[in-house]
Amino acid sequence: MDAATLQLDYVSSGDLSGQSASWWDSVLGVVGFERAPRIDLSQVPVTASMTPWLGGAEDLCEVWRVAGGQDIELSTGLLERGRVHYRYCDELLFGSVTIEEQGFDGNASAALLSATMAAYQDIFAVLKETRHRHLLRVWNYLPEINREADGDERYRHFNSARQSAFRSSGRSTVGSVPAASALGSPAGSPISIYFLASLEPPQMIENPRQISAYHYPPKFGKHSPIFSRACVLSESAGTNLFVSGTASIVGHETLHHGDVTAQTRETLANIEALLGEANRIVGAGRYALDELKFKVYVRQPSDLGAIEDALFATLPATASIVYLQADVCREDLLVEIEATGDSPRN
Repeated sequence: MDAATLQLDYVSSGDLSGQSASWWDSVLGVVGFERAPRIDLSQVPVTASMTPWLGGAEDLCEVWRVAGGQDIELSTGLLERGRVHYRYCDELLFGSVTIEEQGFDGNASAALLSATMAAYQDIFAVLKETRHRHLLRVWNYLPEINREADGDERYRHFNSARQSAFRSSGRSTVGSVPAASALGSPAGSPISIYFLASLEPPQMIENPRQISAYHYPPKFGKHSPIFSRACVLSESAGTNLFVSGTASIVGHETLHHGDVTAQTRETLANIEALLGEANRIVGAGRYALDELKFKVYVRQPSDLGAIEDALFATLPATASIVYLQADVCREDLLVEIEATGDSPRN
């Protein structure tokens, strides 16, 4: 049987409706940015990160597809379990959860904790049922991520709930944890989470320039974030390198306070370090900075020009870059960058 090849495409929402039936047969999931695209929701999981695209008037969508040959078959249509919408083939699964905090009892922090726990418990139930046990990559979008609630930042409450969900599901909270990011969405938005999972375990990658996030000291919260800096699914072709949300952090401290240009350059230096580790782990020079697809989160839209200038001082003009407006998990971080890399099977 041919193995699945994962592919990431960025497609305008207007072009989605013109795609062929065979194209839709290969789609695992679709992500809108500011809003979910208006397409047939019975076909595939469709969600939105609630983060505005800074690229123009037309909406852009992130599309995850699989290919590989005539033997690749996806589950028929959209599947649901609990709050999770998902679709999968033998090797890979895409799922999404959208959850309103207002549906949970308690004060602001208690509702956030309960909603986050419920979302992750539903995710783990799906992975257990389908046998795609290994989370590769998780995208978390949390309204007002930096706002204080009941004496602590909402992001820190989220980290406590995420860690509790991992522990209660018997999952590790260090080492073999997924690549991930957590960004802020506007007030009034639901919590939005989407994820990729696999049948086979990925290889986790840490950054030699940084302390692993799950080993952060208590000054960053009672419970550390649960994510690896990157991971590579070396037995899968196509899009198989996943770089977590990366920022201007060396060791565990933010560098270049207030200087968005310097923060962008430091972020690229961190991504280059991760690429070096990825190439070392797979034993070949598969991944290069100028061949990645980037998603850039900009805290202040007025900083977009400076960020673009800093990126294109290093990257070619043809680089694949999507810019979104979002708050970053630390208030002193002005930009965060995530990336994916493609390569043939090892």
